[in-house]
Amino acid sequence: MGRILAIDFGKKRTGIAVTDELQIIASGLTTVDTSELISFLKDYTQKENVELFLVGKPKQMDNSDSESEVLITPFLQKLEKAIPSIPIKRVDERFTSKMAFQTMIDSGLKKKQRQNKALVDEISATIILQSYLYNK
Repeated sequence: MGRILAIDFGKKRTGIAVTDELQIIASGLTTVDTSELISFLKDYTQKENVELFLVGKPKQMDNSDSESEVLITPFLQKLEKAIPSIPIKRVDERFTSKMAFQTMIDSGLKKKQRQNKALVDEISATIILQSYLYNK
């Protein structure tokens, strides 16, 4: 089995989470500048066995696509070209940022630590991945 890598795509930063090889545990991996995302993913997939990319699909409350979907579509096309051997699956990511922020509060992080947007993105990616594993 290979790892599943989840991507919480953002205009500036992208949160990344990954499973263990048995696909049991989701862990935050890192946050990457979005401009460097494709090269990061190429490097990572050369070192690690990744069998699936999960990419968050931002939705509005009425189930329509969020405006950030316009930014994600070109990224998905580049990713498919750059790493065609790994399939891409989309996952609803509504409320993940709010859930990530609440997770930070619940885990006792200080206000200054909770302002770290990179950490929010990484936790959001982990939540996306964990919910996929739970519903699989």
